[in-house]
Amino acid sequence: MPQTRAYEFGRFRVDADERTLLRDGVAVPLTQKAFEVLLALVERGGSTVGKDELMRRVWPEQFVDDGNLTQHVYTLRKILGEPEGGGQYIETVPRRGYKFTPRVEIRHADEGAAGEGGARVEAPPETHYTRSGDVNIAYQVVGDGPLDVVFVMGWVSHLEYFWKEESFSSFLRRLASFSRLILFDKRGTGLSDRVPLNELPTLEQRMDDVRCVMEAAGSERAALVGVSEGGPMSALFAATYPERTAALVMIGTYAKRTRAPDYPWAPTTEARERFFEEMREHWGGPVGLEERAPSRAADPRFREWWATYLRMGASPGAAVALTRMNAEVDVRSVLPTVRVPTLVLHRDGDRCLKVEEGRYVAGLIPGAKYVELRGEDHLPFVGEQDELLDEIEGFLTGVRHKPGPERVLATLLFTRITDAPRRAAGPGAGRRRESLERFRAQVSREVVWFRGREVDATGEGPLAAFDGPARAIRCACAVVEHAARLGLEVRAGLHTGECDLLEGDRVGGPAAEIGRGVSERAGPGEVLVSQTVKDLVAGSGLRFEERGAEVFDAVPGRWQLYKVERQSAGSGAE
Repeated sequence: MPQTRAYEFGRFRVDADERTLLRDGVAVPLTQKAFEVLLALVERGGSTVGKDELMRRVWPEQFVDDGNLTQHVYTLRKILGEPEGGGQYIETVPRRGYKFTPRVEIRHADEGAAGEGGARVEAPPETHYTRSGDVNIAYQVVGDGPLDVVFVMGWVSHLEYFWKEESFSSFLRRLASFSRLILFDKRGTGLSDRVPLNELPTLEQRMDDVRCVMEAAGSERAALVGVSEGGPMSALFAATYPERTAALVMIGTYAKRTRAPDYPWAPTTEARERFFEEMREHWGGPVGLEERAPSRAADPRFREWWATYLRMGASPGAAVALTRMNAEVDVRSVLPTVRVPTLVLHRDGDRCLKVEEGRYVAGLIPGAKYVELRGEDHLPFVGEQDELLDEIEGFLTGVRHKPGPERVLATLLFTRITDAPRRAAGPGAGRRRESLERFRAQVSREVVWFRGREVDATGEGPLAAFDGPARAIRCACAVVEHAARLGLEVRAGLHTGECDLLEGDRVGGPAAEIGRGVSERAGPGEVLVSQTVKDLVAGSGLRFEERGAEVFDAVPGRWQLYKVERQSAGSGAE
C-alpha cells in the first residue's frame, strides 16, 4: 500500500491524507475547496497550473464562475502571508493561471507531523458571541453537514481548550464530519461572561442560552448532544421545545445527583460535601480526573491539560457553586415527557456516574434507544471513542422529520381571586370592578414581561403557560403582590408537566388538572408549587417552605407541595 505524501514549505505543511494545512504544527482552518486549490498548486510546485485545469479539479462536472477560483486564491494568499525574502507564495501568471513559487519538500505524512508529546494541536474555530439577556455567550460553529448538532458539555467548559487536547478535538471533528456542530460555553464558565456566584446558570437560563446560540447560528432545529450534567438540561430543552429539537443524545448522564431511597446510585450528601471540599482545596490541579478518565489519569500531559482546562473553565468558587447547584437538580418527572427520538449511551464501568443511572434515564424516556458500551472512562472523548461516535452518527443520520408535537412540557400558572364575589353590589361595586379590570390588565403585562403566554383569562383553566419554571414563579409572585395593592385576595398555584395543545391556543391534560389542584390548596396571598416545579429551579435563589403531600381527585398519586417564601418579584424576566 503506497504511503500518503505531505508537502512542506517554510513554516507550513500540507497533509494530503488528512486534508489539513498546518502552520508550525497547528492546524489552520480552511474550507474544502480552498484546500483543494492549495493542494493542486503545491503538487505542481514551480509549474504553472492553468485556470481551466484548476476549475476542472476543484469543481468537477460543475459550471462555476472563475470568480470563485480568484476568491479562493485571494483567501490563501492572506492565510499564507509572505515567504521569507518577500513576494508571494502563489504567483499569478497572466492569461495562463497560477504558480506556487517556493521550494516544496515531499515527505511521508507520518514524518514530523506530530506536535509536542506526539499529539497534533488543532487550531480552534473562530469564537463568536451572542447576547442572552444581558449576558454574552461564546459559541463556535464547525462543519457544514445537513443536520445541526448542539453539543452541551457537562460541568465546566472552555471552547478554545477543547481543541488543545488531541482526543477531544478528534471527537469534535468527527461530530462535525456529518453535521453542522454548534458549541457554546454556559454563562459563568469558559469564554462566556462571568457572573456572580449567586447567579450561576439554572437549567432554565441554560435553555435560554441554547436558544439564543441557535438563533445566532441560524439554526431553526437541532439535535442536542448532552454529556454528563449537560444531559438533564438537554432533556428539559427537548421536552419544552420539541419543535426545535430534531433528536436527543445523552452520554454518561443522570436524572438526579444526590442519593435518595428510590435513586440509590447517586452520591450521598456526605460524598458530595467531600467533593466540594476537594474542589476548594485543590482547584488548579487535575481535580476529579481519576473518576472521569481513569485510563488517562497517569498521563502527565493529559493531567496538565485537564488541570488547565478546569482553571480556564471556572474559578474555584464558581466550580463549587455550579456543582452544588447541580446536586439539587432532579429531572425524573421530566424524562417521561420527552417525545423526540432519543439515544442514551453509557459505559458499563463509568466511575463517575454509575451505569444504573443511564439505564434508569433510558427507561423513563418513551421509545429511547439505550446502548451500553465497555469502558471505565466517563469523558466520552477518552477511551474507545470510535464505537461511541459510530452509535451517535448512525442514530442522528437516521433521524427523519416528524410531524409537529401535540404535547409540550410547560409550567402552568393558575390564579383564583377568592374574594371577588364580595361587595358585588352597593357603593363599592364600581370601585371593585375597576380594581378587577386594572388587575387583569396588569396580569397580562406581567405574563408578557416574564415571557409567558396567556392561555385562559376566564379562571376556568390555567391563566398562563411558561417555558421556564423560575419565570413562572416570579410572575406568580408579581401577580399576587399587585393584587394585594389593589385590595384583592389572590391565590396562585403552579405545576410543570406535559400539556396537550388544544384548539384556540389553549392547553389541557393531567398537568392542567394538577395545577388547578395546587392552586385550590393555596392560602390567601400564597404562591404554591408542586415538587416538580421546585426540582427544576435549583440555583435560582427561590426559597420554599414544605407544605406536605396532597391527593387530587382528577389524577392518581400524592403530590408534595411547597409554598414560595415571600420575596420581591424582581424587575424583569431572566
